[in-house]
Amino acid sequence: MPTDQKQPAFVLVRPQMGENIGAAARAMWNFGLDRMRVVAPRDGWPNEKAVVMASGAGRLLDEAQVYTDVPEALADCTYVMATTARPRGLTKTVFSPERAMQVAREKLEAGERVAVLFGPERAGLENDEIARANAIISVPVNPVFASLNLAQCALLVGYEWMRQAGTHADETVTLGKTDWANGAEIAALGDHYEDALEQAGFFFPDHKAQSMKQNLRNLWSRMPLTQVDVRMLHGVLRQMVRWKDKDQ
Repeated sequence: MPTDQKQPAFVLVRPQMGENIGAAARAMWNFGLDRMRVVAPRDGWPNEKAVVMASGAGRLLDEAQVYTDVPEALADCTYVMATTARPRGLTKTVFSPERAMQVAREKLEAGERVAVLFGPERAGLENDEIARANAIISVPVNPVFASLNLAQCALLVGYEWMRQAGTHADETVTLGKTDWANGAEIAALGDHYEDALEQAGFFFPDHKAQSMKQNLRNLWSRMPLTQVDVRMLHGVLRQMVRWKDKDQ
């Protein structure tokens, strides 16, 4: 997976479990992020449990930078965002993850160095650490159960980072060994049904026939038909006519 050369550093502050560090590495790499910084990991470094949990993202752990405290980890950063679910009595701009990653991309494109702080699993970031941040990232969660796992939080922020790249459509349709039907094919399908229904006496009474035909044409135009769909609908009608003729 190619990485974005201009990307934020994810700073894991005093992570308590190697498994969570490894899971955070996987979450980062899922979205093309590979700048991990680890501050004072409780169980030391390197951590075998982190390596096992990271699976295919082990390179992030090999290249992770380890620091003794937050000021050291942020020494080269010009803009810092802290993830926290709780208001701390500090006057800060609070971003949603989506807006946070929009701002991160803007700052990075302007040549700044951006970091995102993630607190330890048990209690999150301390006020002194949040005070060093320029802004807060707050995930909209259940207020009576607001605590997110470290890797979950990294995953959410990483997802928004990737989404802000604008390389993924919000909605797509995958065509399975076919293509969209064109106007001529849909018109021919409409003619086929209209002729068969005319013979069956469907368009009755006469003064309503024209509007009924228009409604039928409108039905075909509203349906996102593929060439396979059109062939199948032709076949359905032909078989119904054959079945009717067989019993006469």
